[in-house]
Amino acid sequence: MKLKNRLKELRARDGLNQTQLARQIGASRQTISLIERGDYAPSIILALKISRVFRESVEEIFQLEEED
Repeated sequence: MKLKNRLKELRARDGLNQTQLARQIGASRQTISLIERGDYAPSIILALKISRVFRESVEEIFQLEEED
């Protein structure tokens, strides 16, 4: 299974770049980039911090999808 997300879309909506989001949640810009590309699954703590920044539930931001 692959973890898909809407981070890039939500960042654009709120006018945030990767560095700004990273600072808000206490992570690195590289971590945000890896999460957006689906190369890194965030811890539950990071996922909750991200959901708080965007005022959306974790389930609205992250979705599990079957890999082909």
